[in-house]
Amino acid sequence: METKSDRFQIGKVHLEFATYDISRPSGQRQTNHVNIYIDVAEFMNLAHFILYGPCHSIMRACQNGAQDISQPLFQSLGGTSAERLAQYGRPRDDGKSLSRSVKLFAGKKENHYLFCAESGPGETDAKGLIVPRYGTNPEQKVSVSLSMAHLNEIMLMTLEHYRAWLSSWYAKNYNGFEVIQWQL
Repeated sequence: METKSDRFQIGKVHLEFATYDISRPSGQRQTNHVNIYIDVAEFMNLAHFILYGPCHSIMRACQNGAQDISQPLFQSLGGTSAERLAQYGRPRDDGKSLSRSVKLFAGKKENHYLFCAESGPGETDAKGLIVPRYGTNPEQKVSVSLSMAHLNEIMLMTLEHYRAWLSSWYAKNYNGFEVIQWQL
C-alpha cells in the first residue's frame, strides 16, 4: 500500500494497493491491484480519527472482545461510472460502473490494523453514488496488515505532503490579499 500525491490537484488522495507473487517472472508479479481515491476532506478526517481521535482505543476494544472486530472502523465507497469509463475509453465488458471501496479494520494481531481495498462491478444509484454489485466476491481485493506505528506514519506523511502541495498551490495561484473561500 502506498499513498500518492498525483491527484491532489483534483481534491483526492490516491491510495494504491497491490499484491505480488515473487515466484512469477519479473514484470508479471502483480496479482491484484486496486486504486482508491478519497476526497481530501474525508482523508483528513480519517487521519485525525487515527492520529488524535479514538481509533486506537476502539481498535484495542475490538481486539479485547469488547466490540465487534468484523465491523470496519472506517469505510469509503467510490468508483467510476459506466459513462465516465466509456469516456476514458476503458468501458467494462459487462457495461457496469467500477465500484471501489476501502475499509480499515482492527487486526487480529495486537496493535495492528487491516486495511482492505476492493473493486468490482457496481451500479450508479439515484444519488450518483457507485454501489458495489459484487457481493462478497470482488474482482480485485488487497488486504494489508499495518502496525499502529506504520498507520500513523502513513497518515502523517500523507498529510504533510498534502499541506506542502497546498502551500505551493496557494503561492502559485494567489498574489496579494485575495479572499480564499473553502466550501464543503
